[in-house]
Amino acid sequence: MATLLHSVPEVDEDTFTDGLGFDGSSIRGWKAINESDMLVIPDPTTAFVDPFMSGPALSLTCTVLDPLTRQPYSRDPRSIAIKCEQYVKSQGYDTAYIGPEAEFFVFDHASYNSGPNFAYYEIDSAEGIWRSGDEEMNLSHRPRQKGGYFPVPPVDTLQDLRTEMILVMQSLGIDVECHHHEVATAGQCEIDMRFAPLLKMADNLTLYKYVVKNVARRNGKTATFMPKPIFEDNGSGMHTHVSLWKGNKNCFAGSEYAGLSKEALHFVGGMIKHAPAIIAFLAPTTNSYKRLVPGFEAPVTLALSQRNRSAAFRIPVYSQSEKAKRIEFRTPDPSCNPYLGFAAILMAGLDGIANGYEPPEPLDKDLYDMTREELSGYDSVPGTLDAALDALEADNEFLYKDDVFTPDVVETWIKYKRTEEVDNVRLRPHPQEFFLYYDC
Repeated sequence: MATLLHSVPEVDEDTFTDGLGFDGSSIRGWKAINESDMLVIPDPTTAFVDPFMSGPALSLTCTVLDPLTRQPYSRDPRSIAIKCEQYVKSQGYDTAYIGPEAEFFVFDHASYNSGPNFAYYEIDSAEGIWRSGDEEMNLSHRPRQKGGYFPVPPVDTLQDLRTEMILVMQSLGIDVECHHHEVATAGQCEIDMRFAPLLKMADNLTLYKYVVKNVARRNGKTATFMPKPIFEDNGSGMHTHVSLWKGNKNCFAGSEYAGLSKEALHFVGGMIKHAPAIIAFLAPTTNSYKRLVPGFEAPVTLALSQRNRSAAFRIPVYSQSEKAKRIEFRTPDPSCNPYLGFAAILMAGLDGIANGYEPPEPLDKDLYDMTREELSGYDSVPGTLDAALDALEADNEFLYKDDVFTPDVVETWIKYKRTEEVDNVRLRPHPQEFFLYYDC
């Protein structure tokens, strides 16, 4: 999110058509300084009074236009999501519903820095199992490592904080289904929103992250959606549920495997075919791949299964209702840009429907207990961000249908991620390397 503040007298009805100017050259990966002028067009349906400002402030989400052509800017993520919804309709569907489960950590303290001759990070949590004690209170009740899945207080110290987050979200129009402590120790949480159409959900998730961070801050804590902040404990994923609808009919419900339709299976087939490429948008940080490590309960195997949480694609079976039938993609994480990530999922799946791609045979075994030979017929997600970017560079034509994504978006994404993130990390010595190699 970004903030562009205007006083009330400067905003009138014309603002919603004429837009407001800003400097596009100051945004990473957008415009050169000689073509910096851009416009934002506020969307009145997104308006809310910001609960975190000391004075009254009306907040609106905007889309970005080129001021000369008055066309949506190709690199604006929200414009990409809007074009994707239009493409969904052109393929004969009315609505694409998205339901992400964004996990996050709440810490009591986080600090980090690096330089030519040093690097460090330090996090602290009253729930952390590394805590030896506290002079002011008894902290003996804590989630054990990988043992934090929805305990009650006093083990779960963050229930009231999550409730406060939910009350703020609901006041801003976000429908919330439930909340709970997640598996990791040291304050891992999950708040689940009710599913919504693609653009609405991308707006909601952006607002969700804003609320979580600010409620944590005003309570003297810090929240992060970084996928893997803690060694030897679970990382934060964003399991993403998807379904396509025509009117009141769920097109993913049928009589095939796990109660899916042929369309749904082909959708999965497209996602599996293009998964290595779209992962560059859905697990878009070098830290994402600290979570996606084979053999450590990570959803890295590109297989379909009902109930089985070890596969990248799961069919939930909580309800037998046709309306509840959906596909859950378990590989994404909450560091992703939801406008780009959700659009990439739909473009891959719709390509699968258009071309009749079949997924591999479903796997209902525990994938973590299967041998390498047994898994030889199934692909895995890339093991690094660099490998995911290579996959996106090699496989991107499906994203360009109806100009939903454009080549300049993909090329800029790949270039920026390689130079500013991948190279940035791999050029630096890692503290663990000193432990391993200093005396070699």
